[in-house]
Amino acid sequence: MTLVLAAHGTRDARGEAVLRDLAEAVRARRPGHRVHLAHLEISRPLLSSALPGLPGPVTIVPLLLAGGYHAHVDLPEIVSRTRPDARLARPLGPHPLLSRALARRLAEAGLRPDDAVVLAAAGSSDPAALADVRAQARLLSVRLGRPVTAAFAASGTPAFAASGTPALPREWGRRTALASYLLAPGFFHTRFQHSGAALVSAPIGADPSLAALIWRRFDDVQRARKCQPTHHHDRMTSTRPAG
Repeated sequence: MTLVLAAHGTRDARGEAVLRDLAEAVRARRPGHRVHLAHLEISRPLLSSALPGLPGPVTIVPLLLAGGYHAHVDLPEIVSRTRPDARLARPLGPHPLLSRALARRLAEAGLRPDDAVVLAAAGSSDPAALADVRAQARLLSVRLGRPVTAAFAASGTPAFAASGTPALPREWGRRTALASYLLAPGFFHTRFQHSGAALVSAPIGADPSLAALIWRRFDDVQRARKCQPTHHHDRMTSTRPAG
């Protein structure tokens, strides 16, 4: 059985290195399992090129923190065209394990008890993807025991202003801490770093909680596979179990 980590792809060498580290962290949790990292675009290997030659059965876990075009259109199209027998897991977020990783990164960055926390995400034109990020902000709020607001750099409200500063209530009168809701450094994390926030956490990276979540998404697919009739096994399905 093969696990494929499907990343978006990046032109940032630091981001590619972090994703390779994440793949190694995933392999380390279950030695002996086949784990391959591939990308939807830009980086190599491309998912469309890698999938046909991989030994089956194949389960694909998207390295995407929310739904949206890549999760619900682009990725399923690639899978159905190049590896229709593969099973596709749901995106990573929202999930409490991501809150654990985000809280760890904020603590490493020097979060204070009275800081106003913002979950800083890239954003999306898909309302469902924005809802996923806001749900993750609520989970992080529970984890931290304080309010957490989601803000978006590319598309979504509240948005980061042209200067990069999040449009947030000024009456809070507190330092703003950005929780970088990204897997790896790149364009958006650089923008967060220039936002004027008092602190910006590192991207989630090769965090042990993220590696555990990836295997949880993988296991969700295997449970769904066992519940389906045998004659369905030759068809690609997308599973969306709860959290």
